[in-house]
This record gives sequence, structure tokens and C-alpha cells, in this order.
Amino acid sequence: MTLPFTLDGAAPLAHWGVIRAQGTEAAAFLHGQLTNDFERLDTAQARLAGYCSAKGRLLASFIGWKRSADEVLLTCSADLLAPTLKRLLMFVLRAKCKLSDASGSWRLLGLAGASATAYLGTAAPSAVWGKTEHAGAEIIRLPDAAGVIRYLWAAPTDVAPPALPAIEASAWRWSEVASGVVTVEAATVDQFVPQMLNYELLGGVDFQKGCYPGQEIVARSQYRGTIKRRTFLFNGDVPASAGQEVFHSGDPAQPAGLVANAAGTSSLIELKLSALAGGSLHLGAADGPRLLQAELPYAVPTDAG
Repeated sequence: MTLPFTLDGAAPLAHWGVIRAQGTEAAAFLHGQLTNDFERLDTAQARLAGYCSAKGRLLASFIGWKRSADEVLLTCSADLLAPTLKRLLMFVLRAKCKLSDASGSWRLLGLAGASATAYLGTAAPSAVWGKTEHAGAEIIRLPDAAGVIRYLWAAPTDVAPPALPAIEASAWRWSEVASGVVTVEAATVDQFVPQMLNYELLGGVDFQKGCYPGQEIVARSQYRGTIKRRTFLFNGDVPASAGQEVFHSGDPAQPAGLVANAAGTSSLIELKLSALAGGSLHLGAADGPRLLQAELPYAVPTDAG
């Protein structure tokens, strides 16, 4: 496909923040709080994970990885870092785990395209969520966007960033949407069960691990066939924003979905599966700008069960 942006080089990720968990029980503590397995996580992998309320609704989402046996780093939407860190700190209690905002001491870049792969060489992780180290930085393979390979580059601020062509911030944000991986942000807190954002399809939920806040509801949704909402990629004629409601032409009285992430005129929209059956979808109102469904880079079940 023809990309609307040049996606080759590096982009600063100013909209992401970093939480550091340190201590002999850091991984165990996070394992008991998040939707994914951090106890069995090794230093060659990263994890997509959610942080849920007791009702199973996502309060934040993370990409997390171990730097060592006693240190885990989590990236999240910068506008949620402070409240998320505050909430996590409430549950540390006597666990040997120290949580802190490490955004000021870490630099995050998004790398993409042929120039990024050439720069990384043999250090480029081959599998999605794979992690390597290169020139003092942690390198994580992210899901592709429109067939373009992408990586997260994370390093202490005293490590020189790679000399790569600049990717516009708007282009990187578009790549996040095109990849189909929703990042929970302030406008969408407490709105979605993980499956509504396709997290279990992306490796973001481990149904074999022990309890975490909201686990019973997340598991019940999975095993009782009650997943009636999913996230899909849409394009429109006008820019959208996270938190905007989406309406179906046949039901103007109530929203059919919610914009989870947006970049320009492309959006990841969490939607009733029944709204895909016919009619049309519109931004903001049933007579608002029309939205056209695009193809996600992975398959999404559309049977509501």
C-alpha cells in the first residue's frame, strides 16, 4: 500500500513515559498486577500488558521488559504515568519493589524502515516483542505498520541516539494506529476490557497466570463467549481523537463505539460487533463524517458468541 507518511528512520516518543520497578520482587509484584506473565519473562523478550480496575477495565497499558532479574521497565502513555504510578504504589506494601518515574533518565525512540534495520544489523530482533541490546540501548521489535518494520529504542539519556533520518511525530503516531495495537490514554481510561482492544490476540493477556485486579471478569469474558465488542481500523475524511463516540446509521440514539487511538484521519475504534453487519459508521453523530473500515495486520474474530 502507499503510505501517507515517510516511515523510515527515528522518531522521539515524547508521548510515552517510563516507569521503573526495582528490587528482588519487582517482577513478582508486576506479575500480580498486570494481565501478562512477568515472572517467567526473560531478558530476550518484552511483553504487552494491561493494568485493570477491579471491574476488568483498563486503567493503563504497557510494553514491559526486564533489564535484569531485579529491574523491569514499563512504557505507557505519558498522560497516564502519574496516576498509574500512584495507584501501583498503593499496592506495593511490603513487597521488595521500588517504583519510580524514570522518564527523565530514559530516552525513547521509535525506529522504522530499512534504515533502522540496517543500523541495527544482526542486533535487530527477528520476532515481534523480541528484545536485544545494541550500542547501549534496549531494542524491542514492535508489530509492523502497513508492512513496515518497527522497533522501540530505549536507552539512558547519556547514550547517544542513532544518527537516522527523522520521522515526523505525526507519521510515527500513524504507524501506532496502523499496527493495530491500542495504547490506553487519558481519554479512554476505564472504558475497555482487554479483549475489546484485541489484547489477547496480540499476546497481551496470559490466561494461565495467577490473579490480578479484574482477572475474574477478563477470564469470564474469554471463556463464556461474551466478547461482543472489538477494535478495528478505520479511515475517514476528517481527523478523529481518542474518546470520540462513533455512531451507526441505523441507531442514531446511542453510540456504537469509541475511538481508542487516532492519528490524523486514521483511527482504532472499539466497536459493537453487530455494527459491522450493515449500514454505515460515522464520527461524532449518525450524520457525521463517514468512516470506512480498513484492514488490520491481524485477524479479529467477528462472532459475538
